[in-house]
Amino acid sequence: MGKTSRVAITLGDPSGVGPEVIVKALADLPKADRVNFVVVGNVEALERANRVTGTSLRFSSGASGSDDAVLVDEVVIDGALPEIGKVSPIAGDASVRYIKRAVELAMSGAVDCMVTAPINKEAMNLAGHHFDGHTGLLAHLTKSKSSFMLLASERLNTIHVSTHVSLRTAIERATVERVLATIEAGHRHFLRLGKKARIAVAGLNPHCGEGGLFGDEDTKFLAPAVELARAKGIDVVGPISADTVYARAYGGAFDLVIAQYHDQGHIPIKLVAFETAVNVSLGLPIDRVSVDHGTAFDIAGTGKANHANMLSAIDYARMVASAPRLPAA
Repeated sequence: MGKTSRVAITLGDPSGVGPEVIVKALADLPKADRVNFVVVGNVEALERANRVTGTSLRFSSGASGSDDAVLVDEVVIDGALPEIGKVSPIAGDASVRYIKRAVELAMSGAVDCMVTAPINKEAMNLAGHHFDGHTGLLAHLTKSKSSFMLLASERLNTIHVSTHVSLRTAIERATVERVLATIEAGHRHFLRLGKKARIAVAGLNPHCGEGGLFGDEDTKFLAPAVELARAKGIDVVGPISADTVYARAYGGAFDLVIAQYHDQGHIPIKLVAFETAVNVSLGLPIDRVSVDHGTAFDIAGTGKANHANMLSAIDYARMVASAPRLPAA
């Protein structure tokens, strides 16, 4: 794989399943591997997760780990640890502070990539952090103009023109400029991983508007973006009706689909790769990979949370971190 990469893992909302899937995933790794990770969070929350999952990890909050102890970059929570399985502004604030600290580590070069456990958007906003989730917060913290959400799995990959906005706003955001920028972001990511992607753009309207019968956005905005991308040497086609393009991509015709809005990309990925798909942020000066599931408050504290998605995120993070960044476009 090349160089050994250092990865920071943020705890996520401490009242959710994040701590549990983290300790389960780290327990599955060889002891010698754990030295390459630092968990940004609270030792107390990790020890609570240790107890409910039955793992026997040891944690060190010193400058370096000892033996096989997991290194923790401690972010102190004022007061008692928030109650498990409940929406809490204290937990929401803590989850944001974990992310801020991990961004600092990534921006300074102390780690090569960050992996994020799930946060709760309601808790985060109750704490006064008014962002749409990780994507918007990371763009803000890194002073990036914008970022893009890629959902990656073994047989289906999709990158989104817009994510956590209303459907009405998503339609407004499907401009030539934004669709082109999304195509370019996906293209560059695959080039970084050593592959020239075959890209398809999903249509916005049913049947891509059916010649204007069901809307003209596909003709006015999506098709011109595709032509501009092709003029730049990108292997992209479309728009293709969204009710067929994902099946074609899953069957091997395309490496990447450009989704026009959140559910158009999330539904097919979660149908075919619910436990293994990961969320990758593109367009940032740092690398970030996340699990593609929520805080699961209903099972938090039971030890039942499946950590397969966290293992997938860790694997993808290592792959990305070991790939050299491309020169600025």
